[in-house]
Amino acid sequence: MMIRVPHGATKNRKRIGRGSASGVGKTSGRGHKGQNARSGGKVRPGFEGGQMPLYRRIARRGFSNYPFKDVAIPVNLDVLSGIFSNGGEITLEVLKERGVISRNAEYVKVLGRGECTAKFVVKGLAVSAGARAKIEAAGGSVEDASTPVEEGTEEG
Repeated sequence: MMIRVPHGATKNRKRIGRGSASGVGKTSGRGHKGQNARSGGKVRPGFEGGQMPLYRRIARRGFSNYPFKDVAIPVNLDVLSGIFSNGGEITLEVLKERGVISRNAEYVKVLGRGECTAKFVVKGLAVSAGARAKIEAAGGSVEDASTPVEEGTEEG
């Protein structure tokens, strides 16, 4: 048995400039005269017919921190409880090895959705207040990623 395409599923492309009976003859759908009727005639992106274009009307002032923003990948307690059912030490490297986060992730924050069913030791990750309370209630502990430097203790 031969597999066939259903009737009407394929259509021939529109061949422009092939006589007036084709429906797109003579001016080939370009209309009469004007810039867009000419060969090679078109307007550049953003051109608004001489009106001041939008990209020039909008003010460009100030500074945006957007390109430098650090985005933390959220990981919830229910996910950790499912993967680390016996508890253990949870670090950025361990999460990457187990496939919880992508290999190029730099920042992770543990959030408190779900229940903490095992004894976790979270090291070097940001942890929300709710998640910290649940981890500590289950007998685990949280060691912060960064300890603040006290004033006057910097070596220089």
